[in-house]
Amino acid sequence: MSGQRRALTVRWSLAESPEGVEEELATYVETTSHAKFTGLSGLRYKTWRISPGEWFEGQYVFTTDEARAEFQDNFTPGAAGAPGSKIIGSAPILIEASDVMAIAEGWDGFEPSARY
Repeated sequence: MSGQRRALTVRWSLAESPEGVEEELATYVETTSHAKFTGLSGLRYKTWRISPGEWFEGQYVFTTDEARAEFQDNFTPGAAGAPGSKIIGSAPILIEASDVMAIAEGWDGFEPSARY
């Protein structure tokens, strides 16, 4: 293992979030967040994942450890005031760096989209 910590997961609990939060998050990603991260220097890709009623998260893969650390260092102090936190009504329950072991692109390739 190379020890490169290029990935970052930021997760919020939806257990006590307001009714309709899933739609509000989807709209925020579609209208604001997707554009913010599309073409961001140092970022390979970001995915937004949700398990309704359970959790919402952003998963990031950066080009370098330094790009990930810089993003994390800038995001973490204000995480409770981040747009996702405001929509959900609470701060993230997890901000975790991790290693990327491998990435495979399937035959059909990546399909970037602001909303599925």
